[in-house]
Amino acid sequence: MTDSIEIFATSPQSLGADPPTYKERVIQTARWSESAGCTGTLVYTDNSIVDPWMVADTIIQHTASLCPLVAVQPIYMHPYTAAKMAATLAYLHGRRIYLNMVAGGFANDLAALNDRTPHDRRYARLAEYVEIISRLLDGGSVSFTGEFYGVTNLRLCPPVPAHLRPGMLMSGSSESGLATARACGATAVVYPGPLSKYHSQPSSCSRTGIRVGIIARSEAESAWETAHARFPADRKGQLTHELAMKVSDSVWHKELSQAARMHSAESTYWLVPFENSKTNCPYLVGSYATVASELAGYMTAGVRTFILDIPHNEQEFEHISIVFRRAMETLTVSA
Repeated sequence: MTDSIEIFATSPQSLGADPPTYKERVIQTARWSESAGCTGTLVYTDNSIVDPWMVADTIIQHTASLCPLVAVQPIYMHPYTAAKMAATLAYLHGRRIYLNMVAGGFANDLAALNDRTPHDRRYARLAEYVEIISRLLDGGSVSFTGEFYGVTNLRLCPPVPAHLRPGMLMSGSSESGLATARACGATAVVYPGPLSKYHSQPSSCSRTGIRVGIIARSEAESAWETAHARFPADRKGQLTHELAMKVSDSVWHKELSQAARMHSAESTYWLVPFENSKTNCPYLVGSYATVASELAGYMTAGVRTFILDIPHNEQEFEHISIVFRRAMETLTVSA
């Protein structure tokens, strides 16, 4: 879509999917994403869905250059295992991947795994996790003693060539999350508030990113018709959202819920899908000009990585490409 920023799509998740056709949906969506010029595609992880590493392998085998962005949760595997998986994919396919490091997850998922680690301590654990992975990827023998992990004279084999070294992103809107991303040199990914209230991240962040859905058309009315048809009100979904709010310690979850109470139903920044438990990110909805202006505003604030919601169809990428091109043109003219 553009060479100056990174754009990731999102791969369909398996929860509620039809098992016989799920793999083909993953492949089809990956090919749409690659054709649209995306850098890669996010692959979710949680207790209720299939393993993200196996989905990533499927994506690599059916595309030419698309980079899976694999969500990595420390509670699921040792940092050596994560590094080994990345090294194995590089060795087998000669393809670079990205790692999306996540500190938490759904409260019930963590409880089922007996992970009672408090919110900020999970980021302390994640920092150690990333340090071990990074040092293994650097090559040589790694010894490390921390609060959560320890290794002695550990080596990563096969080694990962420098040009295939995984990119590193880190999700987290809290102060501890952003501080950990800065310390680890990772792209800090947040669920953004409305542009009027979005604050650029400190300059010590090497890159910043946001996760956002986009529905744009030449005319705003058409965009809103599509948005309401795709995400109708759902009382069951609203109750699920309310329950999640009661048990979650997620900062971004609470911030988005607060933003939802402060915004009209049809401002460009739209949270109805989030409030109805249809997705976990805000949407930008409106005409090409309006949505492009919003994107340009986030870019001006320093955002260089965008993770889009799961694409509805291939045509949706055509509309998204238009608004990104216009946003970049706006930045070029203003510069």
